[in-house]
Amino acid sequence: MAELKDFAEQLVNLTVKEVNELATILKDEYGIEPAAAVAVAGGAAAGGDAAEAQTEFDVVLKDAGSSKLKVVKAVKELTGLGLKEAKGLVDEVPSNIKEGVSKEEAEGIKASLEEVGAAVELK
Repeated sequence: MAELKDFAEQLVNLTVKEVNELATILKDEYGIEPAAAVAVAGGAAAGGDAAEAQTEFDVVLKDAGSSKLKVVKAVKELTGLGLKEAKGLVDEVPSNIKEGVSKEEAEGIKASLEEVGAAVELK
């Protein structure tokens, strides 16, 4: 069991370059496609090679502000959710409005929500 924990710790602490090398070895020597190694790469990238730029963002509603109804309507429009679901997101702040979106889309959503009085954060 201790050996597995040590192995898991080694995997988590891999740099992005090492993860790419591991993916190549898995593909060339064992026939495992790199897509299967993405789970490993995700953990290593989150652990942080500071040189890697963030490409996906989460839009988090921090506060609905004084115009809650306008924020609910904006969330409904931006997410395609029903009125009840959008209201639920606004009522339970902080809440993720959209996850894994591009920087441009995240900034657009943020601007739209701030325009109606909401406090929004990008993560």
